Amino acid sequence: MGEKRILFTGGGTAGHVIVNLALIPYFKKEGWQIDYIGSKNGIERELINRIEGVTYHSIYTGKLRRYMSLENVKDPFKVVGGTGQAWNIIRKIKPSIVFSKGGYVSVPVVMAAKLRKVPTIIHESDLTPGLANKIASPFAKKILTTFPETVDILKKNKVTYVGAVIREELFQGDATRGLKFTKLDKSKPIILMMGGSIGSQKLNSVIRENLHQLLKQYHIIHICGKGNIDESIKEKGYVQFEYITDELNDIFAITDYVISRAGANAIFEFLALRLPMLLIPLSLKASRGDQIENAKSFENNGYAHVLEEENLNNDTFLKAIERLKDSTPVLIDQMKKYKTERAWHQVIGFIESMSK
Repeated sequence: MGEKRILFTGGGTAGHVIVNLALIPYFKKEGWQIDYIGSKNGIERELINRIEGVTYHSIYTGKLRRYMSLENVKDPFKVVGGTGQAWNIIRKIKPSIVFSKGGYVSVPVVMAAKLRKVPTIIHESDLTPGLANKIASPFAKKILTTFPETVDILKKNKVTYVGAVIREELFQGDATRGLKFTKLDKSKPIILMMGGSIGSQKLNSVIRENLHQLLKQYHIIHICGKGNIDESIKEKGYVQFEYITDELNDIFAITDYVISRAGANAIFEFLALRLPMLLIPLSLKASRGDQIENAKSFENNGYAHVLEEENLNNDTFLKAIERLKDSTPVLIDQMKKYKTERAWHQVIGFIESMSK
């Protein structure tokens, strides 16, 4: 067999990179040449450039907005320019296949791959497809979904449900390292509060407003997003970080409960690790509603409890945490029924079989 070369794309948020991060080590081990197309300054560049053996290429990107803005006039030209750049990169590196995780940077890449007759696989993490994947899907040869419900929504022959692709290193966390890193101990259960890669002001506020009450029963690890550290808080048993990368698996190893937004990649990682979760999805005022649908699916399957942001206040927040603690055995029993191995093998199988 000749040299195999895979081109990954996806970015804008960590959620559009995580599955790629899970897959890249496998293809490195198998001897594939690996390239990545992302934006010049997106989070994907920071995450991918840390991986040895992956060549990163940046292109112009336009943000796909669902609201009126003067920038919408410029963005089609950015997409066209980005498509031209991606076309040239694909012509030069000649990948066997393109794997796209979505986000606005992926649209010109998938379009260019179609023009260059290179097969593309799109992976959709959310229950309802994002705008970028909706635009890109006609140009793709295969669409893989994390939620079974997504197959019925897309209603296309090229759509297949595979499940969640989970990073293997998440199962290799070490509790001793986690406690050392956070300077906490296990004298109390540990709550991990995550607001997403850019943080959440609403979640940051509600956890801090209730710190005094919560710290009577719990220790708290708060991942609050870039620029959101509150240096004035010196409470014992409370630690805060802007963002955690390498130490995240060790953090998970000491976590008893998770409070989080409902981004698909994150919540499926919690599910795979059997971490009881309280999900507070982004409201319709701040999103297209994808997190609400993700959270509803998890609640219906008995994997999580959900607190709608519209109903979030100090009283409902504390009651929801108490309910989460009380129902932990039931939640864990349900989570044990979900198997992650199927997704991994299916995604690898599709990529290998569709490569030229």
